[in-house]
Amino acid sequence: MADQDVITLLEQDHREIEGIFDELETLRGDHSDAANAKRKDLTDRVTIELVRHSVAEEVLVYPEVAKEISEDEAKHAREEHAEAEETLAKLEKLDPGDQAFDDELATLMQEIRHHIRDEEGEMFAHMRQTFPEDDLQKMGSRVAAFKKVAPTHPHPNVPNEALPRIAAGPMASLVDHMRDLATGRSKT
Repeated sequence: MADQDVITLLEQDHREIEGIFDELETLRGDHSDAANAKRKDLTDRVTIELVRHSVAEEVLVYPEVAKEISEDEAKHAREEHAEAEETLAKLEKLDPGDQAFDDELATLMQEIRHHIRDEEGEMFAHMRQTFPEDDLQKMGSRVAAFKKVAPTHPHPNVPNEALPRIAAGPMASLVDHMRDLATGRSKT
């Protein structure tokens, strides 16, 4: 199987995240124990996917976008990530049966859906126009490999730029993976 280009890979991530959001929306208003457990599991899954996806973009994609396309476009995307990461951090501390959980979850969905529209509506088109297909393929391979070792919890105190993420990444990832193992939090 050939490697995917980075845009196709990131768009697949977006579809997966939207699918989890759709599942979460079917649970809105149901606060039974079973629904709360499902809501917690789905929120853990979307958190893991969002953090891996975001950190990979911040380390591998946005620096290239800033260099070759527009620093403003990359900066805007990093700012959107920072907002979502703050919301994810709040969400991790809440019980899925609390009204505040539903409120933060709704905020997260709004933030991420806006970010997806921005990326797919502008940034990805600019990337297709700017980067040769071979470069997009190489970026895709790097992003796919990076996501396998990326952190799985939000770290809003680490700046959403490549160098701080690279510096903090290995330790954050190790701690996150150990924490996931100890708590039984699923990465799939």
